[in-house]
Amino acid sequence: MATEILIKHKDSDMTKKGFYGFSWTYLFFGFFVPLFRGELGVGALHIVFAIFSFGISNIIFAFIYNKQFMERQLVSGWVLAGSTDENNLAKAALKIV
Repeated sequence: MATEILIKHKDSDMTKKGFYGFSWTYLFFGFFVPLFRGELGVGALHIVFAIFSFGISNIIFAFIYNKQFMERQLVSGWVLAGSTDENNLAKAALKIV
């Protein structure tokens, strides 16, 4: 099950929810998850994967999507904004040094 952590943009101080762990949402809703999170390019790519794999890719992406999403957010200027313990758990799960 996905664990929620707050993330904050360094420049704008905007906060939003980030997730790590298994994504039940992705398992059931597939490529709609990246589309709803504003990742249109990723969503389009996942549509292609779903079509060519007859939906089997949704099972695989349910295990890795949240980690990939968080990595993209952290690279693009977002930082973990939870408590120290929450941040340490997220760093361990995401394998961030």
